[in-house]
Amino acid sequence: MNNPLLEPFNEAPFSKIKNEHFKPAFLQAIEDTKKEIDAIVNNPEPPTFGNTLEALDFSGQQLDRISSVFFNLNSAETNEEIQKIAQEVSPLLSEFSNDITLNEDLFKRIKTVYEQRDSLDLTTEQETLLEKKYKNFSRNGANLKEKEKKRLREIDAELSKLKLTFGENVLAETNKYEMLLTVEKDVDGLPEGTKEAAAQLAESKGRQGWLITLDYPSYIPFMKYAKNRELRKKLSLAFGSKGFHNDELDNQENVKKIVSLRFERANLLGYKTHADFVLEERMAETPEKVLDFLNELLEKAKPAADREFAELEAYAKELDNIDRLEKWDSAYYSEKLKQKLFDLDDEKLKPYFKLENVINGVFKVAEKLFGLTFKEVDTVDKYHEEVKTFEVYENDNFLSLFYADFHPRPGKRGGAWMTSFKPQYTLNGKNSRPHIANVCNFTKPTASKPSLLTFNEVTTLFHEFGHALHGMLANTTYPSLSGTSVYWDFVELPSQVMENWCYEKEALELFAHHYESGEMIPMELVEKIKESATFQEGMATVRQLSFGLLDMAWHGKDPSNVNNVKAYETAAFKSTNLFPETPETCMSTSFSHIFQGGYSSGYYSYKWAEVLDADAFAHFKENGIFNTTVADKFKEHVLSKGGTENPMDLYKKFRGAEPNIDALLERAGLLKTN
Repeated sequence: MNNPLLEPFNEAPFSKIKNEHFKPAFLQAIEDTKKEIDAIVNNPEPPTFGNTLEALDFSGQQLDRISSVFFNLNSAETNEEIQKIAQEVSPLLSEFSNDITLNEDLFKRIKTVYEQRDSLDLTTEQETLLEKKYKNFSRNGANLKEKEKKRLREIDAELSKLKLTFGENVLAETNKYEMLLTVEKDVDGLPEGTKEAAAQLAESKGRQGWLITLDYPSYIPFMKYAKNRELRKKLSLAFGSKGFHNDELDNQENVKKIVSLRFERANLLGYKTHADFVLEERMAETPEKVLDFLNELLEKAKPAADREFAELEAYAKELDNIDRLEKWDSAYYSEKLKQKLFDLDDEKLKPYFKLENVINGVFKVAEKLFGLTFKEVDTVDKYHEEVKTFEVYENDNFLSLFYADFHPRPGKRGGAWMTSFKPQYTLNGKNSRPHIANVCNFTKPTASKPSLLTFNEVTTLFHEFGHALHGMLANTTYPSLSGTSVYWDFVELPSQVMENWCYEKEALELFAHHYESGEMIPMELVEKIKESATFQEGMATVRQLSFGLLDMAWHGKDPSNVNNVKAYETAAFKSTNLFPETPETCMSTSFSHIFQGGYSSGYYSYKWAEVLDADAFAHFKENGIFNTTVADKFKEHVLSKGGTENPMDLYKKFRGAEPNIDALLERAGLLKTN
């Protein structure tokens, strides 16, 4: 059988790939990579940086390409067959990864080079690669005894399967839930576009009425606008109880097993907790520093959050005689209060944010800042007809391929993310350019309207595009240090800093035009967007901090005495609570960021990166938001450098100093109120 995944390919050959190609391709590529590793280990020449470290970093390229294609499909266009293959190949990949990091002869060669590092005259990037590879081995068991190595392999194989199962359960829960409404009164308050989309979805499934689901474009407008409080409650409880029904999709045991295995693994490697292990390779360095950081922000934000909550509760009482504000009331009354205070309604804004216009807008911002141009092409093979593909150029030189996939589908997990189908690296004098993708879940077009984004979706698009720029502008030698391969608490800087342009008149003028009349967004709406940016910022900050504290509770302590997932979570949330407790819900059982994605012991990094991004954007504001001198520095020291240097060193080269937390507090309106 000809297997397109085993042929050399530049662009991913999606249309030629069948599901039955994946497992044989993985098995073959693992074998091929083992041979490459054996060649490094058995090289009769003494170990050098080139024949050991460089050779290792450029090994397994076909395996990496196959993995990126497969696991991206498992997130963006999955089905039962792909999920089954993922369950089969994940332990194999985990085992193979261990085969490398636990290979004593390979580690000896790396160690030999590492011990000579002071006499080798290496570049900064080479020093970083050497340090990173050496640590990768020592942090993953290279110095363990044989019995401990065996246990490490068992843990890693089990974790790889548990994380997949966790994610599959969350996706199945999301897809399974449907709320069919057949009485017009039940959709009172919903915007016309939301009603039309819900009716269209019902019709597509051969049903009458309006179908509401747990996908964000359906769930969020319902929680924000539906007048029927009981239905909001029903939907909110369904959303908040994913993986928490004591059935075959329940994730409570998976949570306990994942945290216990991570803790055991950290102990095996000589670390106190999983958080200690993870944070050694982060800007934050230790769990203590993370907790200090989260608690310092909590101290600043909680008084503001309490005031905002009291204001919201009083407003709900005044409006609808609601005595006790519940979680399912928050978005609804917040939206009403926001409209009252700022006369700002998402529905008024949406006509100015047609998806295609926003895409063009983010491209224009990238052009003005970094000299990039984007050309839509239809010759690139793609995994779904909805995916758009673009060639990206910098001063007429090809820079990157960019895939954009914007709408929800049954085979796509929720949320928004950036990913890569091919890394950037330089080999034999040739700079191999990356293939980058943004995947989102935005409101779909309907029969009568194009895809019109909420302002929140606009900032999400800019956020993910910031990650994409980090990938596209990568300019390093080694694939493992390229693009977004940086410390996890640095990776959100490029994405979060991009969101700032959404609030600026100069940027909005580029793309915020009414989809029917072409009229520019009125300046009073822009002013209201800016004024409302700090609306309920105290509550929003406390919510984010609660997630970071929950993550640290699971990963910064010994979890062996945790019997009840819900009770443990409730205790972790105690200092951040605003709303009454809902016994039917549990966040941990669907907290995919930390139990399936890469954010374990790292959720704090969103707030950490906000400090960086507020400080970085303040630099743009001082000099002009399209100042090319500042943009060039940001491109040179942040976007192009990947993980080649310590992130704080890179940040200081861009900014001239370490970041100041006050820029964030000021932007959030938390300096004025405390």
